[in-house]
Amino acid sequence: MSDQGHKILLVDDEPDILEFLGYNLKREGYNVFTSSNGKEAISIAKKENPELIVLDVMMPEMDGMEVCKELRKIASLKNVTIAFLTARNEDYSQITGFDSGADDYITKPIKPNVFVSRVKALLRRTVKNSSANIIETAGIKIDKEKHLVEKAGKKIILPKKEFELLYLLISKPGRVFKREEILNMVWGEDVIVGDRTIDVHIRKLREKIGDDYFKTIKGVGYKFEF
Repeated sequence: MSDQGHKILLVDDEPDILEFLGYNLKREGYNVFTSSNGKEAISIAKKENPELIVLDVMMPEMDGMEVCKELRKIASLKNVTIAFLTARNEDYSQITGFDSGADDYITKPIKPNVFVSRVKALLRRTVKNSSANIIETAGIKIDKEKHLVEKAGKKIILPKKEFELLYLLISKPGRVFKREEILNMVWGEDVIVGDRTIDVHIRKLREKIGDDYFKTIKGVGYKFEF
């Protein structure tokens, strides 16, 4: 299947890196946009609505973390996949990156074939939204309005909180949701629940949906992966 049509925005203040990464993506048939600074990147993203943004962390004036936070405030870009570019010697915390709204990170320098493979994997995470209430990915279909879950055509009955937790995780495959974030989004900030509540619900989802889909990120939270 051709990759033609996938829009990717590359953001880095080093022209050589933009040229190198852009060339390899264009060769694969991707529609590539580039930017050397954060403000311009936000403007391009709003106009082009890319499916993936690869964003350098260390940039002058407005760094990648700030750009990512601003992008997440824009309704049309709330669900775009964002991956940070980080140098091996940078003092970079994955947790800090996820806090700002990133989905993943790519360490540079990186070989062209490895970079293209990472981009393809990130694009595969994009959830098919057939409507505002229905999402499909990894052979699983969720209808939020009807409160229905199907896996390989078979219906799965889930209680309310298990359903909401699954919907949250599956809405952004590969993205790590922190424990506090899950509690706030599924149970609400005003509801007091025990520390093990999320763990129990994840265990039940593993039993009903499949153990391999739910990954524990020790000390951080959980993500849905396939």
